[in-house]
Amino acid sequence: MPKTDATTPRERYRAQVRAEIKEHAWEQIATAGASALSLNAIAKRMGMSGPALYRYFASRDDLITELIREAYRSLAGTLRSASSTGTGPAPLAHALRGWALEDPQRYLLIYGTPVPGYHAPEDITAISAEIMTALLDACAELVPDGPATPFSTHLAGHRGWAGDHPAPPAALHRALVVWTRLHGLLSLELAGHFGGMDFDPSLLFEAELEDLLAPPA
Repeated sequence: MPKTDATTPRERYRAQVRAEIKEHAWEQIATAGASALSLNAIAKRMGMSGPALYRYFASRDDLITELIREAYRSLAGTLRSASSTGTGPAPLAHALRGWALEDPQRYLLIYGTPVPGYHAPEDITAISAEIMTALLDACAELVPDGPATPFSTHLAGHRGWAGDHPAPPAALHRALVVWTRLHGLLSLELAGHFGGMDFDPSLLFEAELEDLLAPPA
C-alpha cells in the first residue's frame, strides 16, 4: 500500500508557519544579534498580530531555545558523521570548522556572547554533552596515560563536565585544550578579527591543529 502522510493539514500549516518564523528570526540575529530578537517585529514582517504569533512560540526565549536546539542537533550530527570517517580529533576539528563557516550566525548563537537573561533548558545541555563526548572519545584514542601534571591532578577530582566518560585525566586535559583553542580561533575568524591581517585563516587553523595533536614532548 502507498505510504500516507500522518500529519493533518492543520499540523502542516503550523509547521510551515513555525519554519517561516525561524527564518525571520535568523535574519534578525544576522542583522542585530540574538539579544535584539523581537517576536513583535517578526509578526509585523509576516503580516500577523503579536498575539497570533505567540500561538506558535510562547515567548522570545521559547524561540531562541528552538533555534539553539536545532543548532546543537545539527552540530552533534555533523560530528557523529565525522567521527566515523577517521580516528582522533582531526576529523572532528575539520567538521566543526566546516559547519561553522557554512552558517556563522548559527555557530555564534551557541558559542558566541550569551543572550542576556536567557537560560537554556536541560535538554539542550544534554545535546551539547554529546558534542563533548565525541571529542573525549577522540582524545582518549590519542592520549596514553602519562605523568601527572598539576592540571590533570585537578581534573581527576573535577570531571563532572565530562559526565560518566571513562577518559583518563590526560585525555580530559587534551580535550579541553583542543576545545578551547579551536573555538577561540573560530570565534575570532567568524567575528571578522582576522580581516586585513593578510593571512589565510584556514592555514592558521591547520597549524594550530597540528600543534594540538603533536605527541607530548
